[in-house]
This record gives sequence, C-alpha cells and structure tokens, in this order.
Amino acid sequence: MNLDLTGKTAVVCGSTQGLGYASAVELALLGCSVVLMARNEEKLKEVIKTLSQLNGQTHQYLVADFADNNAVKASIDGFVKNNTVHILVNNTGGPAGGTALNARPEEFLSAFNSHLINNQHLTQAVVPGMKAAGFGRIINIISTSVKSPIAGLGVSNTIRAAVANWAKTLATELGPFGITVNNVLPGFTKTVRADYVISSKAKAANISEDEVMKNLVAEIPAGRIGEPQEFGAAVAFLCSPAAAYINGINLPVDGGRLGCL
Repeated sequence: MNLDLTGKTAVVCGSTQGLGYASAVELALLGCSVVLMARNEEKLKEVIKTLSQLNGQTHQYLVADFADNNAVKASIDGFVKNNTVHILVNNTGGPAGGTALNARPEEFLSAFNSHLINNQHLTQAVVPGMKAAGFGRIINIISTSVKSPIAGLGVSNTIRAAVANWAKTLATELGPFGITVNNVLPGFTKTVRADYVISSKAKAANISEDEVMKNLVAEIPAGRIGEPQEFGAAVAFLCSPAAAYINGINLPVDGGRLGCL
C-alpha cells in the first residue's frame, strides 16, 4: 500500500490543537511537508518544533484568524504564488451550542463565513496547483451531525450540512483532475471541543460531567471516546496515493456510534 507523501505539501487549518494538530502530525509521519494555519503564532511555532522532529521535511506556518475571511484569503493567496499545495485540510472551531430555534440569524451567518466561505477561499487558491500537479486531496473536518443532527447544536448542524454538500459537489467537479474531496466526521474524541460539549450537556441537564461522559460512552460500541491520533490517521490515509479512488464520501470516525449507514 502506497502511503508515501514525500514531496507533497499540505496546508492544515486549525492545526495548533485537537483534530487539526493530530492530522498535521500524521501527515508529517508519512513524509509530508506541512504548512500549519491558525491565528496564534506562538502556538504555531511550538507545533513546528514538534513536526520538525518527525521527519526531514521543512514545515511552515501561516497566521490567519478564521473570523476574518479577507485575512484567510490574503494569507493563502500569498503562499500559493510561490508554492504548490497538494493537500488541503479544512478545519476550524465549531459554532457555540444552542437550539436552532433560539439562534440569532447572525450566528448562522458568522458560522457560514467561518466554515464554508473560508473553505471556498482556500480551495480556490490551491486547486490550480493541484491541477498542474495532477494530484490533489481536499479534506473537510466536519461532524457526524451531517448524517444525524446532534441535539443542542442547531447552528453547527445547519452549517456542517452545507459544507458537506459543497464538498460533494466539488468532488464531482474536481475528480477528473486527480483531485479528491472527502469529509471526515469526528465522533466524540478527546479534544477541547468535546470538553465544551460535555460541559454544556452537564449544565443543561443539571448533572455532573462524569455522568455525561458515562452516558456518552454507553452509546459508543467501541466502549470509549476516540483518541485524536486515531482521527488523524484516517485523514492521512485519505490524503495518500492509496486513497486515489475514494472521492466524495463522508467518513465517520466515531467508534460505531452513528445509528445510520
């Protein structure tokens, strides 16, 4: 199986922690040169040091706040002027919790801009280079909510579904150029986002976080929540040459929790 990504360059968004960080590490382990993209420069520098210990590749970073579409666009446009990006991992923090009914319209708009519009800017910037190289992988880290909405995450459920359908459309458009577009859907994984969800559920139900965790684990056939590196491995595989014929899918990495196919 060809998993070698030596000579390939990946831009990984939201890569200073959690699932983005785990994905960056696994890509580096396969020989990829990684370009981290996030808003905190000090954390970016720390991750670069970690990646530099994993392989002999050169790693870089781009500073951009995903709350600012123009900043994200300017950052990636500047980078691709002199560099080819073979892999793009779209990832940013999820919207705040709450019901869809009680969400303010501007919350939907903010999440749409942060997720879909930034993804569009990034994709439009890197695709010409991917086409020229005859190789491209676009991965969107979304949520299992695109298959089954999660209670209490009304805005997130809505916007994640929009991103999933955007990606499926792109998979059809870009497939003929050797570019695949896939979504990876994390279940409950040991991340800051998971901590937030657990805390929110505990407050809403007036129970302890330990009890929330126990209830969540009871729904997972694997009997535990996931490790970030397990998710990162799935992302890295889809970016590899071995995954060239996998295109336009939603891949849950959730220990079997989803009750649907």
